[in-house]
Amino acid sequence: MEDNTPLLTIENLVKHFDISGGLLDQISFENRRLVRKRTVVKAVNNVSFEIQAGETLSVVGESGCGKSTLARTVLGLYPPNEGRVLYQGTRIDNLSAQEMLPFRAKMQMIFQDPYASLNPRMTVARILEEPVVFHKKVRTAADVRDKVAQVMEQVGVDPKWSDRYPHEFSGGQRQRISIARALMVDPDFIVADEPVSALDVSIQAQILNLMMDAQEEFGLTYMFITHDLSVVEHISTRVAVMYLGTVCELAPVDELFDSPRHPYTKALLSAIPRLGETKPKHIKLKGEVVTPINLPSGCVFHRRCHYANDRCSREIPLLRTLDSGAYVACHGVEEGRIS
Repeated sequence: MEDNTPLLTIENLVKHFDISGGLLDQISFENRRLVRKRTVVKAVNNVSFEIQAGETLSVVGESGCGKSTLARTVLGLYPPNEGRVLYQGTRIDNLSAQEMLPFRAKMQMIFQDPYASLNPRMTVARILEEPVVFHKKVRTAADVRDKVAQVMEQVGVDPKWSDRYPHEFSGGQRQRISIARALMVDPDFIVADEPVSALDVSIQAQILNLMMDAQEEFGLTYMFITHDLSVVEHISTRVAVMYLGTVCELAPVDELFDSPRHPYTKALLSAIPRLGETKPKHIKLKGEVVTPINLPSGCVFHRRCHYANDRCSREIPLLRTLDSGAYVACHGVEEGRIS
């Protein structure tokens, strides 16, 4: 019997950050009274979705929408305030550091800035050896060296350069080394947080093709964080669109780009420049951008939405399944006001 358990399941995930500071920072004088106020950044709010083995789920949205926070919470770098994270049906968000170790090898991360994420005092060989030795993936020092050389060849970096330091490589080569480090422990799931945003366009294509080749060769599953919609269209199986810490639409990549349903998704896609267009079809959103500190009631997008009504300002929309299999959190789509 085939096991259809998702590789990763996120259920009602919430992550908030208290940035109130010390007691004196929290106290203010209002209406002749001392008032204590806490300042909380509501980065991720009640997010739920599944990732199937072998697929690439891209998470997109403007800066500050909670993409990176979601990724780090999924991997356990941040503890969630509420909700659950399950890996192949096993809950992992409540595990101790020791209990989490077996899952660390299965779940790896590629960071946005390859120079900041690589230790400048360590050679490439030591950087790549560290996760293998820590997770005890091979037995002897010779096996470690062979593994380093093998993975460096797989990502297109000459093994003869293993005694060099990160600053001696270009940005594209450093990102290849970051990918090699993630592959050293034979993971099943990789979170890529803006892995090509700091690279030139020509180098971006090389890194994306490298990741897609690695996915095909090793059966990897990706959660790809980006704001570059052209990259999303190239690499994704499905796409989740986030706005102010919530998922407003989740759909297969072809369906999302051909027929977006949520007003925010439509506005986001309309900003992509198209060759041959005489007049841009960019949708201009109204209102001011709300911060994750002071979220509005109801739908978080309603103050900028052209289709918003009273219900949108009062009631939080749920992520509902459409007949096509896509998910949309929008009262207008639910009521048939938005096609």
